[in-house]
Amino acid sequence: MIKFDLNNRVAVVTGGAQGFGLAITKRFIEAGAKVIIWDIDEIEVKKAINKVKSENLNHQIVDVTDFDVVHKNLEEIERNYGKIDIFINNAGITGTNTTVADYPLDEWKKVINVNLNSIFYCCKAVVPFMMKNEYGRIVNISSIAGKEGNPNASAYSTSKAGVIGLTKSLGKELANKNIAVNCVTPAAAKTRIFEQMTEEHINYMLSKIPRNKFAKVEELASLVTWLASEENSFSTAAVFDLSGGRATY
Repeated sequence: MIKFDLNNRVAVVTGGAQGFGLAITKRFIEAGAKVIIWDIDEIEVKKAINKVKSENLNHQIVDVTDFDVVHKNLEEIERNYGKIDIFINNAGITGTNTTVADYPLDEWKKVINVNLNSIFYCCKAVVPFMMKNEYGRIVNISSIAGKEGNPNASAYSTSKAGVIGLTKSLGKELANKNIAVNCVTPAAAKTRIFEQMTEEHINYMLSKIPRNKFAKVEELASLVTWLASEENSFSTAAVFDLSGGRATY
């Protein structure tokens, strides 16, 4: 395994108790970082802590759709650790699998709020801390659906496309600072998020991947760890595919 150096770095991983988030958390700790998991599911957080078993792992129960809560918890992290070096926006939901014409309005608002608005809130809140420290790495987890668009997943596809736009905008705003902002667009991986999808939609996603298999969470964690490291001093406002050949641009 390639070892990236995150020694003495303080990282926040939203949705860090399972799936992509937990894989990223594990890899960060192996690289020497102090990691604070943000998650709203206390049961999954306890499971994650028992799995990782590290003195460098901490957690906060955070609703990332509430800006005031986000900012309050960042202030607490700065008080406890003195800085915030890395922020990974990973928390997200899939939403209902149905057509645009039939998509429930409340469900649309919920998906956009969790998948897009929350990332805006987190970025807006954390950037001042990073600017004060003159260092930062932000990685937003988008999706291949944000580039390609999946039928019967309009809210999810739209929210993930918005994450790409936000990443490019913020990355350019901070390009003359020592703060990198990038996003990753993975194809689907077999995580608990599959429980939110229909079998038909899962099969559709697999059929679109030329490698004919789903992504591994460990592969995404490796890419994110490099993007979050000091070694990545140049790339910003960029989109990194992990799509098994599906991406067409």
